[in-house]
Parts: sequence; C-alpha cells; structure tokens
Amino acid sequence: MPSHNLIQLKVGGLEIIGYSVAGEETVVAIPQLDVCFDIGKAPDQIISINHCLLTHGHIDHSAGIAYYLSHRNFNDQSPGNVLAPKNLIPFIQQLLDTWGQLDGNTIPANLVGVGPGDEYQIKPNLFARVFPTKHCKGSVGYSIIEKRKKIKPEYAGLTGPQIVELKKNGIEIDIPIEIPIVTYLGDTQYVDYSQLEYVKNSKILIAECTFYETEHAGRADAGKHMHITEFAKLLESLNNKYVIVTHVTHRTAIYDAKKILQKSLPADTLNKTFLFMDKSSPRS
Repeated sequence: MPSHNLIQLKVGGLEIIGYSVAGEETVVAIPQLDVCFDIGKAPDQIISINHCLLTHGHIDHSAGIAYYLSHRNFNDQSPGNVLAPKNLIPFIQQLLDTWGQLDGNTIPANLVGVGPGDEYQIKPNLFARVFPTKHCKGSVGYSIIEKRKKIKPEYAGLTGPQIVELKKNGIEIDIPIEIPIVTYLGDTQYVDYSQLEYVKNSKILIAECTFYETEHAGRADAGKHMHITEFAKLLESLNNKYVIVTHVTHRTAIYDAKKILQKSLPADTLNKTFLFMDKSSPRS
C-alpha cells in the first residue's frame, strides 16, 4: 500500500506525481524522466526513481533524504543519486552518517554537489541543468534538457555513403540542438527567468506561487517566495506550453487560491495552467 496519497497529473505526455504545500511538504516526481524534484517525506512511490534533485535544504523539501536512500538499499536497489547545492553536501553526509549509526547500517549514496551552470547526465540524451534561484544560500532550480543532433541543411540531401565519407574526412555534419522538457524552479522570489532561454522555452514549467491575498505580499517578501502579482508578471515573459503551480500556503484554501489565480491571469495563460493541489481540476 502506498505511504502517501499523491497528486497525479498528466501534462504534455508526462505523468507528474507528488505533493506540495508550503511549510508542510514538497515532492514532485516525473517517473518517465527518472527524476524527483525535492524529496519531501520520501513517499514510497518515488523510492525507485534514481535521481533526486534537491533545490535547497529547508526541511519540508529535504526531510526524506535518509529514508529515500536507506529504503533503496533495503530493496537492493543501486544507491540513489542526490543532486544538491554544493554548500549542503557536507551536512547531508553528516545526516546520513548519523542515521546510519541509529540504524546500525551504512546508508549508500551518490551525493553530487551542484551550482549554477552545472549539468548532470540523467540518461544518454537527457541532462539536468542547474541555475540559481533567489530563496536561501545556494538555492538552485533545474531544467531537464534533451540533447539531439540535427544534420546541417547543406548536407540534408546527401546519401548515406556521402555522409560516411564526410565523417571520414573529419567534417562535422551535425548541429547540436537542445529541447528543454521541464523546468522546476523550487522556492524562489521573483526573478526574470526569461533571461534563461532554456527556462523561458521549457515545455513544462513547475513553479511556486505561495501567496495570494493582497495582505500576504509582505509574507512573500519576508520568506523569499512569490506572490500572485509577481507570478503573473513572471508568466508574461515566458513561452511555456504548460505551467504547474506548486507550494500554495496553508493560509489560503485551494479553492480561494484558484479563484484568485483565475482573476490574475489572462485567459490564454490560465488555459495552460494547472494548480497542482487542486483535485477538482482535470488530471489529464
């Protein structure tokens, strides 16, 4: 029996599962891409996913790290790959060492410290690219990017043998192309992320919008989160096909957040936007 009753959402051909309430728990996984953004309380449904991409160390996003790694070991799975801001790696290792002492067993892990501009290979043509966010020391977001090669137009009409001959002569006939599939911002204040082309043009954007009521604007600033007015401004400059909204504060009911969201976004943007924790919305 699953340990959590997770949200399940199908968007752009991908299944996205998880749970996200500010201050309580955030875990967002895409099994088809073999990635889990943040770890929350490590629901059983994400244990088999090989890559955990941690955006920052706040406990509602990171509490499940030890359980995730330990349970993989218990199930005879390979050590999980945990990407996290470089400044957190020593503390995560200390945490695992302590839990290992309590448990009486070493907790295997592949801990990878990352910073803005770094890339990590998830699959042969799939990479996680790291970019900075504005939330706490070292906090980052991730874009999952597919890398392909496309033949240059001037060589498109050549036969197979002709192409082979060009390659033998050391002529580069391909051009690299990048397809940003999904971007996960994690917790962040407003930043003009349109300056990052792979964020701007990511097919799916998973972004926090924590606060909605007018009187909560100050809370957004204090906690370095986004208010609906900033979130609406952010989406104006982006070209995402789908937008998934996470991390709603428990101070605002989902029904009320949805109403405010509907009033704050233009119709074309609203039509492509999903409030992650809104169970009344279509799930596919």
